Amino acid sequence: MKFRKIAAIISVTFLIVSILSLSFRGLNLGLDFSGGTLVEVTYDKPVSLEFIRDNLSENGYADSQVVNFGTNLDVLIKVADIDGNSSIGEDIYNILNSSESNIDLKRVEFVGPQVGEELRDQGGLGMLVALFMILLYVAFRFQYKFGLGAVAALGHDVIIILGCFSVFAWDFDLTVLAALLAVIGYSLNDTIVVSDRIRENFRTERVLEPLDMIDLSLNQTLSRTIITSLTTLLVLFALFFFGGELIKGFSLALILGVLVGTYSSIYVVANMLLSLNLTQEDLALPEPEGADFDDMP
Repeated sequence: MKFRKIAAIISVTFLIVSILSLSFRGLNLGLDFSGGTLVEVTYDKPVSLEFIRDNLSENGYADSQVVNFGTNLDVLIKVADIDGNSSIGEDIYNILNSSESNIDLKRVEFVGPQVGEELRDQGGLGMLVALFMILLYVAFRFQYKFGLGAVAALGHDVIIILGCFSVFAWDFDLTVLAALLAVIGYSLNDTIVVSDRIRENFRTERVLEPLDMIDLSLNQTLSRTIITSLTTLLVLFALFFFGGELIKGFSLALILGVLVGTYSSIYVVANMLLSLNLTQEDLALPEPEGADFDDMP
C-alpha cells in the first residue's frame, strides 16, 4: 500500500485520457452497431486479402473490412451501410468475380442501422444493470463501503478498456461487448476474494491500523491473484494469436480486462476503502439479542 498514491495518479490519468477520447473520438463501431452488409465468399485458390481490399477500394468500397473466415479460401467482407443500398452484396460479388479466381457466394446478411443502434443501447443498459446489481450484492454480502469500492473498480475497468478501443480505433462489436460483461464477472470475483480477506482480518487482527490491515490482506491474497491472472492470460493469448480474426477483438478485450481487473482489485478497491474511512466498527459482528442479560450474575 505504500504505492497507493502512485497507483491513484495512474488510475486518474488513464481515466481522464479514456473519457476525453470517448468524448471526442468515440468508438469505432463495428457492423453490429453501425449497420451494413456482410458478404461471405469462397475462392478456388488462396488469394491475398490486400488484393481484395485494393479491388474493393478501386470500386468505391474503401472502408470495407476483409478477413479470412476459417481457411485461407473463405473470405468475410464487411461493408458499412451506404445510403440504404440493399444491392451491396451483389455488387461486391460482381466486383470480386471479375478477377482471375472463381468464387462462390456463400451468404449475404444485412444489418440495418436501427437494429445496430438498438443492440448498442441494450448492451449499454445491460452493463449498467450489472453494475447496479453488483453494488447491491456486495453491499448486502459485506458492507456498503465494499459495494462502492467494487463498483468503482468495475467502472474503472470498463472505462479504461473502452478508452483503449477508442484511442487505438479498434473495432468495437458485439464480441467486444460480450468480453466487457465477462470482464465485470472476472474482476468482481477477484474483488470478492480480496474483500473477504480484508473483512476477516478486520475482525481478527485488533492491533493494526486500517492501512496496515488492508496491506496485510492484499499480501495474503496476492499470490492467488497473480497465479489466477497468469493462467487466464495464457489461454487468452492463445486465442488472440491462433483463434482467427473473428474473435481477435474478443480476446484482446479480455486480455486488457484481466490486466486492468487484477490491478483494480488490488489498488482501486483498497484506495476506495481507505477514502471511505473503513474501520473495525464497520465490520463488527452484531451482538445477539439478550447478550447483555447473559453477562449478568
